[in-house]
Amino acid sequence: MTSRREVLLTAAGLAAGRVLGAANPARVHLGCQTNAWAIDSRDFSNVLAIVRKVKDYGYEGFETGFANVQSRFDEPAAAKAKLDAIGLKFIGVHIFLTRYDPATCIAPAELYERVAAGGAKLGAERLILSGSPPDDDAGRKRKAEGLNRAGAFAQKLGLKLAYHNHGPEVANHGEEIEFLLRATDPARVWFLLDAGHAFRAGADIPGFIRQHHRRLAGLHIRDTKDGKETVLGTGDFPLQGVADAIRETGWQGWVINEEERVGGKPGDEAVKPARDALFRVFGR
Repeated sequence: MTSRREVLLTAAGLAAGRVLGAANPARVHLGCQTNAWAIDSRDFSNVLAIVRKVKDYGYEGFETGFANVQSRFDEPAAAKAKLDAIGLKFIGVHIFLTRYDPATCIAPAELYERVAAGGAKLGAERLILSGSPPDDDAGRKRKAEGLNRAGAFAQKLGLKLAYHNHGPEVANHGEEIEFLLRATDPARVWFLLDAGHAFRAGADIPGFIRQHHRRLAGLHIRDTKDGKETVLGTGDFPLQGVADAIRETGWQGWVINEEERVGGKPGDEAVKPARDALFRVFGR
């Protein structure tokens, strides 16, 4: 039988390990999605100003939508120099659309190829694709095949391909995302788990990380309270549980704060307290 002293020593050891794990910055990289702010995509100086804000908040990298950078695809050298001078990693360029290719439920190839080529010239490390939910397994198979093709194309340019989910992919006990994990090539396709959307859809986020961390390029972190969006650290999202799962698995990907709202762009008002919560949990 285990003694009370042994139980206390074990508990103390686990607590110490949690603190040390959280305080080790080599374990995980912290980034921010620029969509928390309203950006004039026609004015690249505005994009640069937001990236500087991300830097000033202490993040290591930024992610942004393709609309914010596509104006520089044809003449990328000067834009890349300005981005490089800020000193952040360009985590990835993200394609989110209101309508997707009906065959693959992701962006059309001609679009993602152009964005991947342009993003690579600007220093992006990843092509990030969102998508729509297929109706059945045949549609999911076509989607997986489309992701494999996109991943192969991105690879030729030195990029990694990451698929970003919304709620439907994790509904019904994760039916679609589990299918995509099985049907896509691990050497070509990674996943950017939107943990906020997945949590609202009922997913066990720490459990998902423990099971699938080898396929994860990153996490989008956002919070909700009683089903409504709120600033990270003030709601029901299991932020400490996520940190514990990351520590336990040794995962070293990107944890990306995303404070965009359905009804607007809260900017600094949300990003600053969210940053404080994220840095507190991960020991920055």
